[in-house]
This record gives sequence, structure tokens and C-alpha cells, in this order.
Amino acid sequence: MEVPMNSAQSGAHFPVQHRSVSLEIKGTKTDIVISKYEDTFLVIVTQIGCMGTILAAKKDESVFSDPTYNVSVLFGKRDEPLLLACARQLIEHISGSGSARSLVISLGLKDHSQGTLKDIIAAVIENRLW
Repeated sequence: MEVPMNSAQSGAHFPVQHRSVSLEIKGTKTDIVISKYEDTFLVIVTQIGCMGTILAAKKDESVFSDPTYNVSVLFGKRDEPLLLACARQLIEHISGSGSARSLVISLGLKDHSQGTLKDIIAAVIENRLW
């Protein structure tokens, strides 16, 4: 059965639970979108109108040791340790709240300062879906 390309159902909702917010961080308009998928949270933070550095973070558990958190850069700036720290703090918060989902985060920022990243972490946690 073929579905017409231009067909749209009125009243149809985006099937993924999500939340979006626009706010000013350190004087710069910042857009945040948080989406909750079956096994992953996707967080997009942009001050530049597009996706930036994309990071993946997950909690690794072992029977023999305390859990560890693995953060890696999928695409973008690999020489920005504060971006890695931002993803790590968020995955620790997600895991600490009892969720086993991993995190994919995109950070398209004009300002990579510690203060900006702290405000971003606070805004994501305030608007969390976990």
C-alpha cells in the first residue's frame, strides 16, 4: 500500500516525548531540546542555530567494581574537555535518578566557558524528562 507523500494527519503529535525551551545564558539566546527515546536521551543545545559537537555518554556497570561513565566525541571538537565534563555530569545525573538510558548530546555553543556549561547543565536538569 502506498501512502501519498503530501498526506498529513491533522492533530498528529510528534511520537517521541520531548521538551524544548529557549532562554538566555550569559546574554546569548540558547535553545534546548530534550527527547526521550526507548533507550537514549537526546539533548540538543544550540546558540548557533545548528548542531555542534556531538557526544555520547553511558554508564558501564560491572559486578566487580563501581560503575564507570564513558563519554566520547562522535563528531566535532575533540580538544574541548569542558564539553566532555558537561556530558559526564548529565549522564551521572541521569543514572543517579534511576534511569538506565544512555545520552547523546549536541552542543553548538558560541561560548565554551565553565560558567556557560554550568548554566546549560542546570537548564537541562530543570527541564529533564528522566
